[in-house]
Amino acid sequence: MTWILTRTGRRFDLLMPKADQVSTLDIAHALANICRFNGHTSRHYSVAQHSLLVASIVPAEHQLAALLHDATEAYVGDMVRPLKALLPDYSAIENGIWLAICERFNLEPELPACIHEADMVALATERRDLMPEHGERWPCLEGVTPVPYRLPEWTSTHACIQYHSKLLDLLQTTHRTRALSTWERVDEHHAGGEAPLCM
Repeated sequence: MTWILTRTGRRFDLLMPKADQVSTLDIAHALANICRFNGHTSRHYSVAQHSLLVASIVPAEHQLAALLHDATEAYVGDMVRPLKALLPDYSAIENGIWLAICERFNLEPELPACIHEADMVALATERRDLMPEHGERWPCLEGVTPVPYRLPEWTSTHACIQYHSKLLDLLQTTHRTRALSTWERVDEHHAGGEAPLCM
């Protein structure tokens, strides 16, 4: 068996993922219930809240990709980075799921550099606010400055609502912008009329 049953009752095949198996509700629900750092935090801090933080740091045009940058974890969980590096099969499976997510939401598979940078800022912030004091340095955080405010404490239910709401808002904005852009390209060959209101 290579599939899982999702919150909305969908069958999601881990080895043959399809775009039509991907659900915004499944992603929001699962990410809100998955705790970062394998749960080794001072309180519950979800992947959904982390993703919202990353999205808040990047420019507006990259917020959708930033919000979804960890969406694969809704289907394969949040594996700690040192273990993930030891399991190439896991990375291959995760990449296949990422491609299905990109197809579902019309994203480029290669994330822009600003999302990787924002991810490091979020990581530095999470270490400061959620992790125990420890003298060992994290080389990946050299020169990275956390955000200037403390992370709020959210329940998983609140994180799910906030994440799903933001995702729907970004999808609506992104799709409307793309639809208008398509209309403008088509209209270049016509009389220059306005785009229809339904777009």
